[in-house]
Amino acid sequence: MRGSLHSLVGMQPPARPKRNNMKISAIKTFLMQVGAPGLGRPNSASFGGSRNWLFVRVETDEGVYGVGEGSGWPRVVETAVKDYAPLLIGEDPCDIDRLWHKLFLASMGHGQLGTVGGGALTAIEMALWDIKGKALGAPVWQLLGGRFRDRIPVYTHAKTADEARRLKGLGYGALKVSFTGFADPAIVAAIREAVGPEIDLMVDCHGPSWMTFADAVRTARALEPLEILFFEDPLPPEQWEQYERLRQMTTIPLAAGERLATIWGFRPLIERELVAVVQPDTGRAGGISQMRKIAAMAEAHDIMVAPHSGSLGPIAEVAALHVLATIPNALMLETFAEDWRGRYEVVTPVFRAKDGLMSVPNTPGLGIDLVETEILKYPSERNVREAPGKGTGAFEPGTELAYSYTQLRLRRALRFGRDGAKPIA
Repeated sequence: MRGSLHSLVGMQPPARPKRNNMKISAIKTFLMQVGAPGLGRPNSASFGGSRNWLFVRVETDEGVYGVGEGSGWPRVVETAVKDYAPLLIGEDPCDIDRLWHKLFLASMGHGQLGTVGGGALTAIEMALWDIKGKALGAPVWQLLGGRFRDRIPVYTHAKTADEARRLKGLGYGALKVSFTGFADPAIVAAIREAVGPEIDLMVDCHGPSWMTFADAVRTARALEPLEILFFEDPLPPEQWEQYERLRQMTTIPLAAGERLATIWGFRPLIERELVAVVQPDTGRAGGISQMRKIAAMAEAHDIMVAPHSGSLGPIAEVAALHVLATIPNALMLETFAEDWRGRYEVVTPVFRAKDGLMSVPNTPGLGIDLVETEILKYPSERNVREAPGKGTGAFEPGTELAYSYTQLRLRRALRFGRDGAKPIA
């Protein structure tokens, strides 16, 4: 009778590891209202009082627990997490990908997953990775294959030349200039002059209202002399054909993806090579495993990864550090140089950028925990806001109440004229 390889060479087969008996016993949610990070500082975005964070804690019968965070409309995501929860009780938390697919299939009757479902899966799956790391005594990045880097480059936001100079002095090597609806090349040029050629600049002009294809082409060409690192969301996210055409008409690398979830959502962006940089949101892309799979898809097409985290809380930010540490095509991570003070009170320990870099945690799991007593001080009140109105530049004057999704920009001689446009409110 033919023996095993081990018996043929006189070796004892290795002992099979004992199956982990740990089971999920409870899933708890923590939804909180977040102060807008504006604080009067030009480099910080304003969320009109609509910003929420949703944290999740997955508990086990052995006392080990994990924390996660889900975005993509947090108040609605919380309901989805609670709907998923009964399917997880009694399951082994270490079967991360199997449990992800169990939940994914359970919600298929509601249509395509989208960012709300993606946010719910993300929060739970992130917490499972935290549990597994704690159970094995290893940081999550170690479970993902080890590190390429132990510090992650980050960028922050600047809206004025003076603010850009200050942030450069703090050690930031990359800055993003964000606009609503229309990117003004004159403002970007002033910031480029203020910080010099050694600082990378990105331009974000997400809607509403979105630029038309013609305006996006004209804006991209106006920005080309400024050597922008990437041009983010210049077109409506549904218009993939327009992204393909724009890519062929500008030398500026394009970036997009913050509104997508899962590898299926990212397929057209990556497989058609519509962008040079993908920006999965660490709180709603589907989870740490999905982030890694998206990064692998992008790697095969020479596309870089720069996760979106504009409205995220500290748990998802730390999860992004673990992911970016383990992929070869990591570019950088979005941050706020100054956020609302509560960000640094609702978790422990606190992670901050230093000299434009953030260190990757070395403690088991994600390396961060919730401070429940602080979270409970900020009950959620609302999680939506009306689109920016009159005087913001988001819509063409007189059309604010039409709530146009896409608009052709008027006064084109002022905006695109040879003498250079001054900012138009």
